[in-house]
Amino acid sequence: MRIIAGNYKGRVLGAPSGSGIRPTADKVKGAVFSMIGEILEGCVAVDLFSGTGSLGIEALSRGARICYFGDVSPESVALTKSNIGICGAGSRSVVIAGDFEKTLMKIPERADLVFLDPPYKKGLMESCLNLICRQGILSEGGIVVCEHEGGEDLPDAVAGLQKLKEKKYGRTLISLYG
Repeated sequence: MRIIAGNYKGRVLGAPSGSGIRPTADKVKGAVFSMIGEILEGCVAVDLFSGTGSLGIEALSRGARICYFGDVSPESVALTKSNIGICGAGSRSVVIAGDFEKTLMKIPERADLVFLDPPYKKGLMESCLNLICRQGILSEGGIVVCEHEGGEDLPDAVAGLQKLKEKKYGRTLISLYG
């Protein structure tokens, strides 16, 4: 697992030791960043269910101003912090230990980009999208990137967000909402 582009390009990130954390494959990560394009420069990003932190760190590498990372797993929080340290991105990173609700409540500004990669088959995606809308977390023109399993169909509209694009990469689906 590595950073693909930007200031931290080529940095190798620490990987999880067990099967409890499912990192985004580099191929899928590259596709995600191709899909979102120019929004990164100076943006506020949120990496919810951060796992290793690779999506948020990639956003920082490509020009995000700050990234808020959140995860309920102590192992994920430690791994995210370690990977932020590997890249020297500590001054532009905030790590919040806790579930997605607690994390979203602690973000003090509106986000331009939110990565959602919850555990598969837990039914969390729509709850997250609903809470993002209720809390007013997403900025005008902001994008939510949802990584989910191929068999999990997401609706065309959720809580005022419209599905902008959806692509399949192997068994992984990426859905963009805005």
